[in-house]
Amino acid sequence: MAFKHIVMWTLLDTANGNDKSTNAKLAKEALEALNGQIPGLQRLEVGIDCLQGAGSYDLVLIADLDSRETLDSYQDHPAHQAVLPMMKSITSKRAAVDY
Repeated sequence: MAFKHIVMWTLLDTANGNDKSTNAKLAKEALEALNGQIPGLQRLEVGIDCLQGAGSYDLVLIADLDSRETLDSYQDHPAHQAVLPMMKSITSKRAAVDY
């Protein structure tokens, strides 16, 4: 059974000269580009919220990893580290669950 890493973000209305919708699409592309780049990352999927309810987050990442130990390698991998500055610059809130 794979180890799951799930992250949800609420995005700023505007950041880096883009609106929330544009940043969500750019983030989805950047994060999904990690597929095939990081050893132990079996699959990574990113979804953009379409309902936009009061309690909704804007973006979700679901990653299947080989093991708990693989999560540490994923977090430290240069490809993942390269995406972090953009994600931090467009995010107002973040939540994660790992199991």
